[in-house]
Amino acid sequence: MTDPIPLVDLAWQHAEVAAEVSKGLEGVFARTAFVLGPEVAEFERRFAEFQGVAHCVGVANGTDALELALRAVGVEPGQEVVLPANTFVASAFAAQRMGAVPVLVDVRPDTLLMDCEAAVSAVGPRTGAVMPVHLFGQMAAMEALASLASVGVPVVEDAAQAQGASRSGVGAGAWGAAAGTSFYPGKNLGAYGEAGAVLSQSDEVAARVRALRNMGSEVKYEHPVFGCNSRLDTVQAVVLDVKLRRLAAWNAERAAAAERYAGLLGGIDGVVLPTVDPANVHVWHLYVVRVPERDRVLSALQAAGIGAGIHYPVPVHLHGAFASLGYGRGDFPVSEEAAASILSLPMFPGITAAQQERVAEALAEALAEVLR
Repeated sequence: MTDPIPLVDLAWQHAEVAAEVSKGLEGVFARTAFVLGPEVAEFERRFAEFQGVAHCVGVANGTDALELALRAVGVEPGQEVVLPANTFVASAFAAQRMGAVPVLVDVRPDTLLMDCEAAVSAVGPRTGAVMPVHLFGQMAAMEALASLASVGVPVVEDAAQAQGASRSGVGAGAWGAAAGTSFYPGKNLGAYGEAGAVLSQSDEVAARVRALRNMGSEVKYEHPVFGCNSRLDTVQAVVLDVKLRRLAAWNAERAAAAERYAGLLGGIDGVVLPTVDPANVHVWHLYVVRVPERDRVLSALQAAGIGAGIHYPVPVHLHGAFASLGYGRGDFPVSEEAAASILSLPMFPGITAAQQERVAEALAEALAEVLR
């Protein structure tokens, strides 16, 4: 029987770094500096440099990162946060958790990224921030949000899927007042559990996040502001620092795999290939195509041992958790159409040409069946 092809091969990644991770962990265990140990600060410094920002503040997960970034730039409970309908629910949950109100806009039909012109139009007197989401590995059209600075509305980037991505030479996280990213295991830079970080060019914003993540203060037993317990633990920092040394090369492998997919899939009837904005350097966190009869195609791929998936099958406004926002079906037609047609194909550093050829063959067979 042919081996299945996973959506993401984390076993391959672990094999690449296992020896270095084990060596780093031995030092942590010997020193027992498990919370905010020196390895955390070192990783924060190196990841900030990698992303081209002044500060990286490690936190417990990506959702916390977005919430703390919103709080650190001054968003208050009751204010609105403008974000796209086509995103993972964590983007909207981060706003709701700190008492803000998500205001949704649709996405562009080509890249499926936030329509930034629509976002600017959605800004009103209650707007506390605008949150573009850099989805699938490429960045939203950040230039379109430049006018927000003149009206005092900060931009908080959701950069969870864009580690190493850039736009017009500027890295994800370096455009806005702050950014949140996730180191969930399947991300381009993934931990061995939950982890995240806030990025910012601002000394003041970074200092606020450092306090907020640590019960409201960097000084033990002093709590001048309301904070939380959301610290990047030292074990995860070791893993992330080891993987960070390989991230540029791994992103290059993803780009090569994306180019190979384009050649393999370009002639298959029914496949709409992903669009790359020419201003972007795409890091291919996901390789997302659009196909007719998506659910039937997905079932056929999975039956053939192909680990395909959907990112994301339901737009934010159609989840019960956001019913109170008052949106309904038809309000964001591009996001709704995308949710019905998008299909994520296996994408990871280490994927082989033979594996991608099998994916292409299985996809062609599935589409031939549904289109006949």
